[in-house]
Amino acid sequence: MSVLVDHLVVAAASLAQGVAWCEASLGVVPGPGGRHALMGTHNRLLKIATAAYPNAYLEVIAIDPAAPAPARTRWFGLDDPLLQARLQAQGPRLVHFVARSTTLGVHRQGLVDAGQLPGEPVAASRPTPAGLLSWQILLRADGGMGCAGALPTLLQWRGQHPAEAMPDSGVTLRGLALQGVPDRCRDVLGLPGVVVSAAAGVPITATLDSPRGTVVLRS
Repeated sequence: MSVLVDHLVVAAASLAQGVAWCEASLGVVPGPGGRHALMGTHNRLLKIATAAYPNAYLEVIAIDPAAPAPARTRWFGLDDPLLQARLQAQGPRLVHFVARSTTLGVHRQGLVDAGQLPGEPVAASRPTPAGLLSWQILLRADGGMGCAGALPTLLQWRGQHPAEAMPDSGVTLRGLALQGVPDRCRDVLGLPGVVVSAAAGVPITATLDSPRGTVVLRS
């Protein structure tokens, strides 16, 4: 089975800056998120789902200054000093996206066979007012992302999906395009609704409809 777009990842130097970016860029304030004890990060969330991208959402994420340093490298390259310097100088930006699978081990092995390093399965969770969210996610020990971020991090939800409890935001995902992803990886993942090219170029381009009009985010 194909994996599906789960969420876009927008990194910020601080969560307050990420919220301000979201309001200025998309015309909406992101909803509540939570803290990730495993990674020392926190987030805010915004539903962007459509029939083509069911349960998709946008995550604004930053290092949590109140959390102790994690025992491992943070996800999505957040410990990279070059990325942090860029976020400080230029503001929040799209850095990655996550895709969900119902057969995580099968898709992981497919990526390994295609010559990629998708990471090892790690159990993660965070509390919410509606109960505990839990999932298994593939993470590399170095916190890196394949294909300059265009190869999605894969996860498998256990139980409720967070977007099921999110209100409509007025922002929707119109399209997602990836460049620099080998054809073998495209074939493993499927990714319906996503344009995938092996040619070099901007790793991720996401097109959103919002109260500010059409907004294009590029990694």
